[in-house]
Amino acid sequence: MAYPGSLAQQQPTKPAVVIAGTDQQLDYQSLDQRSNQIAQLLWQQGLRPGDHVAIFMENNLRYFEIIWGAVRSGLVITPINRYFTPDEAAYVVNDSGAQALFVSSYMSAVAVPLAQLTPNCPGKFVVDGGCTGYQDLDALQSTLPTTPLAQEPRGQVMFYSSGTTGRPKGILRNEPAAPMADGMYINARLRGYGMDEHAVYLSPAPIYHAAPLGHCMGVLSLGGTVVMMPRFDVLQALGYIEHYRITHSQWVPTMFVRMLKLTEAERLQFDLSSHKLALHAAAPCPVEVKRQMIEWWGPILLEYYAGSEGNGTTVIDSSEWLAKPGSVGRARIGKLRICDDDDQELPPGKEGLVYFERDVVPFQYHNDPTKTKKAQHPKHPNWTALGDVGYVDTDGYLFLTDRKSFMIISGGVNIYPQAIENALVLHPAVADVAVIGVPHEDFGEEVKAVVELMPEALASDDLAQQLIDFTRDKVAAYMVPRSVDFTDALPRLPTGKLYKNKVRDEYWPSR
Repeated sequence: MAYPGSLAQQQPTKPAVVIAGTDQQLDYQSLDQRSNQIAQLLWQQGLRPGDHVAIFMENNLRYFEIIWGAVRSGLVITPINRYFTPDEAAYVVNDSGAQALFVSSYMSAVAVPLAQLTPNCPGKFVVDGGCTGYQDLDALQSTLPTTPLAQEPRGQVMFYSSGTTGRPKGILRNEPAAPMADGMYINARLRGYGMDEHAVYLSPAPIYHAAPLGHCMGVLSLGGTVVMMPRFDVLQALGYIEHYRITHSQWVPTMFVRMLKLTEAERLQFDLSSHKLALHAAAPCPVEVKRQMIEWWGPILLEYYAGSEGNGTTVIDSSEWLAKPGSVGRARIGKLRICDDDDQELPPGKEGLVYFERDVVPFQYHNDPTKTKKAQHPKHPNWTALGDVGYVDTDGYLFLTDRKSFMIISGGVNIYPQAIENALVLHPAVADVAVIGVPHEDFGEEVKAVVELMPEALASDDLAQQLIDFTRDKVAAYMVPRSVDFTDALPRLPTGKLYKNKVRDEYWPSR
């Protein structure tokens, strides 16, 4: 098994990470040495295995030395959504109990107020320049040894995923203790994708997401090369496949949509012959979009369905999908169970809540045993659900049909309406509000606010724009409503619960 320590001995000058379109790259020897320096720093700071750290950066080359430095110290590291506001980022730092926080100078507009909002995090470090409230990591690293710690227990990454209340929760995997040399992220799944030391993996998405970071770490564990885009651009992405001779990649459906809107001449100008496998997940892919992508790229698309919780996985390749269009595949990890609202298991073809059965519950929500318990089936605690609704056909293929909590998925990003509703209801003209996802050709869904006004307020285009602007400094940019509609009264039950189905049905008549 390999990890940066042994790989640095085997292939010291081989590029580990390349920033696409730039001359920035990190070879395996540098990754090993610089991550050792991070591990030494964290040890000097008094952090010990099981302690928590956090990272708040854009797609930055330095991300990997920090992640590996924490992981090879036995620590738990949490990537923070780079689009979070100071309050949102501070919640994650404080809730995780992070004792160290790494930021980049690029993120200083949020990082500076974040420092003031996280008084219980003693170690704060900045890369690539200065930032008020943070120590200069570059200066510190130059004084630290590049040798590994005497003991290197394997740590892990703890991602945060929002719940139905809109407050994100840390997802802590129940992983067995192991030494670092046993290998991190190496498993049969990655090798089953054809990934090995020859893999050249294109990562076009924000690195703080679970799938991009997890697969990047996997490629590095195997000795391949990660080509990370600073941000997604459709023509650049295709050009990078040709330029870097990409073998593996990962996408979300909205990226496919943008590719298919290119002219034929634009699409066919690139040599994509090196491309062996294109993974995609994060959101349902429209059937016709996927069909066209297979026609263009060939049968190299492989879709999987899974959550950061790691409670189960389904996989479907292109040939299977053409026979079962719309399916997300059969279970590879865990056993699928579909249950109705009375917690009774349903037969094939019947729609219900999707559970995965495992021998043990593979995760827990950090600081929230109630939420952990809620994810478990009341009669079978080793069955866990993430809130998705679907059915399994007689051949064992899973089809997802809805989201239990009406989560909005826009461009592959999960958006929870409650935080937006909580912000909008503070506006003096708003009596009640429902935030929903409505159809969008490129992104699948976009955020719409449906507002019930106070009696004295008058609906107008100007007021709609005021409400949109009102949310801009209260939620992340991708959560800001793209449109506002007004209604005389929202359908609330006598209990106070909003009957959101009725609101959504106005915009999704086919559902």
